[in-house]
Amino acid sequence: MKKLLMLAACLVVLGAAGCKKQRSETAPAQSEAEKKTFIVGLDDSFPPMGFRDGDNRIVGFDVDLAAETAKRMGAELVLQPIDWGSKELELENGKIDCIWNGLSVDPAREEAMQLSKPYLANRMIIIVRADSGITGKDQLAGKKVGVQAGSTALQALEKDPVNAKVSRSDYENNVLALADLKIGRVDAVVMDEVVARYQMAKDKELYRILDDALSKEVYAVGFKKGNKELCEKVEAALAEMASDGTSDNISKKWFGEVIILK
Repeated sequence: MKKLLMLAACLVVLGAAGCKKQRSETAPAQSEAEKKTFIVGLDDSFPPMGFRDGDNRIVGFDVDLAAETAKRMGAELVLQPIDWGSKELELENGKIDCIWNGLSVDPAREEAMQLSKPYLANRMIIIVRADSGITGKDQLAGKKVGVQAGSTALQALEKDPVNAKVSRSDYENNVLALADLKIGRVDAVVMDEVVARYQMAKDKELYRILDDALSKEVYAVGFKKGNKELCEKVEAALAEMASDGTSDNISKKWFGEVIILK
C-alpha cells in the first residue's frame, strides 16, 4: 500500500511539472513587435494627418500609413487620441506604442524618444487671411499671432526675433487657431505647411501663405526611448510600402501628389 501511495505521489509531481513545462512552452512572453495590437497616439484635430470626419471617425494621411503598417505587422490598429502636450508621458507610461501624427523632429524629441527615419518633409509657415495687408514677417509687429501649444510651430516662433514683437495666442489645436483667424481674432497663424495647404484647399479664397518660412523640418514616428525593436519593424513596413507604391498612393489621396521621403 505504501508503495502504491508513493507511486501515486510521484505521478502527481511529475504531472504538475509536465503541465508547468507545457505552459511555458506554449505561452512565451511576447516582444514589443509581436503584440496583437498597435496603439497609436495622436491629436485627432490635426488634418490632414489625423482628424475626425463627418461621421466622427478618425481618418487622415498618417492614419492610413499607420493602418497599413499595422496590417503588415499582423496587428490590430488602435487609435488613441491624447493631449499633445503630454505625448512623451503617454509613451513613457506605456499607454501607447508610438506617436504618429505629424511629429516634427527636433533635438528635444530626439533626446526624449526613439525616432524613426523621417518619412515626410515640412516647413513652419505663416498663414494670414487673403484680404490681410500683411505681406511679410516684418509686418507682424504689434499683431496677434496664433499657434498650437506644445508644437514645433511654437518653438519656431519663439526662436524667431519676431516673437518679441507680437501678441501671441496659444491654442489646443490648429483648427481652433484657424477658426479665430477666419473671424479676425488673430492676424496670423504659424503652423505646419502640410496642414495649412490642406486647409487652404477647402477655403481657397480665404487664406494666404507668406513667403517667409520660419523653419524647415521633417516628420518621424516616435516610440518610447530604447524601443528599437518596434521602431525597426515599423521602418521595415514603411520601406516596403515605399518600394511597392502603397505610400505613394496614400500621399496622392491626401495631397494630390507624392511628398513621401524615400
